[in-house]
Amino acid sequence: MSKRIDAGPPGDREARRLRSEPVREQDYARHDRMAYILGALLIVFGLFTSAVAYTMVRSHTYNPVIGIVNYFVPAPDSTFGKERIFVLLTGLDYDYNNLDEPTSKDSRTDKIEVYAIDFPTKVVKSIAVPRDMDAIVAGHEDKINDAYHYGGIKNTDAVVGAFLGMPKTESGSYFDRYLTFRINTAKDLINAIGGVDVPVTETLNYDDTWGHLHIHFKPGLTHMDGDMAVSYMRFRHDACSDPCRIKRQQAVERITMEKLKSDKFNDLTHIAQLIDVLHRDVDTNFTSDEMKSVAWAFRDMNLADVYQTQVPYLADKELNCCGDVLVADDAAKAKMVADFIGPYVAFTPPPSADAIAAVKPSELRVDVRNGSGVPGLGAKLAEVLRKDGYVINSVGNADNFDYDTTQIRATAKTPLAGERVRSDIHLAQALVTPVPDSTAAATALASGKATAIADVTVVVGRDYLNVPAEAASPK
Repeated sequence: MSKRIDAGPPGDREARRLRSEPVREQDYARHDRMAYILGALLIVFGLFTSAVAYTMVRSHTYNPVIGIVNYFVPAPDSTFGKERIFVLLTGLDYDYNNLDEPTSKDSRTDKIEVYAIDFPTKVVKSIAVPRDMDAIVAGHEDKINDAYHYGGIKNTDAVVGAFLGMPKTESGSYFDRYLTFRINTAKDLINAIGGVDVPVTETLNYDDTWGHLHIHFKPGLTHMDGDMAVSYMRFRHDACSDPCRIKRQQAVERITMEKLKSDKFNDLTHIAQLIDVLHRDVDTNFTSDEMKSVAWAFRDMNLADVYQTQVPYLADKELNCCGDVLVADDAAKAKMVADFIGPYVAFTPPPSADAIAAVKPSELRVDVRNGSGVPGLGAKLAEVLRKDGYVINSVGNADNFDYDTTQIRATAKTPLAGERVRSDIHLAQALVTPVPDSTAAATALASGKATAIADVTVVVGRDYLNVPAEAASPK
């Protein structure tokens, strides 16, 4: 990228002269200094090793790599000086100017969500606030998303915090940290992890040529790149408008977290790469060290400990300033915030092996879809499950062949059905995701291959190629 001219350092002639002369006393002195330096380095290395060992013993961590990282990346409670932080997350809307360039001038917040991150329990809770919620902004009634237009993130903090009834922090704000997503944040993040697989539950069609927004989705499991996922999350032209859009946003957020966890993006190298994406696309008052501290501490969190809600509303009304607004259910909102700021308890541990083994394969209908791009791999997995006693409902191809990770989507009809299938195909990294019965029905209808609604749908990814031959062969 750049050009550089290398030249010898000053004093080259003197150095050559010294090398040509016999060894003298200064040479012995130089060797002595090197010995001292090497000794000092060994002492420093010994102190470092001792410190890492101490950290490993204190945290009951015996993996040396983990111990080293724990030494260099302090725990978040010590980093922030408290056991829980509250974070305001906003996403800016944007328009296109006369040159057809995206612009966020005079932006409002298309997305408003607040997070509580509890360090001792590793529980995360969020409350989404619909952008059209009625609130007091700049001294008058307005849509709450207009707060950013009147005073940026500082005013948004004040308006959203007051609207929710949050307690103020020591600094006088309502939230400890903020994250403001610019235009390409979600797209870049989803592209960085190779896209996400989203169960679409209804037909979505909308075109806005000026806004460069073209949304066309049919029911079924759909692999989405960043552009597709953003379009899916922006759709609001259905029965409940913004509240339904928030549900789609939260579903994609959870799927993204699941993929980050299952695809091993939770090591320090990938954490640093993802933080680089955030630095490009996000305005925040988190420091890099704070981000690494939180990301590393929560790398193995239980996704059952992520709770997502949104402020409910009772009615809507017209305002002269801005048209239709939503009127919040204040009683329900107060109860929601009380839970948000109250004591936290971690979810129960993952199910035991005995509980998973108790699920009977003969009572489960399974659809198998080959998403690997490898001919016959779906039929091979289906035969393994059939030999294990499962009822194979149908076998066919997935919506595309780009699946790296096998997806196991289970309805709520039989608890732990997805975990039982994952155990029997010997693929620990397969992603198990609960799917509403309505989604399973829509997927079966769209596929045209299933004879009945499946309890479990397995989308076979390329990772199934790595299953040992003896485990992947029918019994």
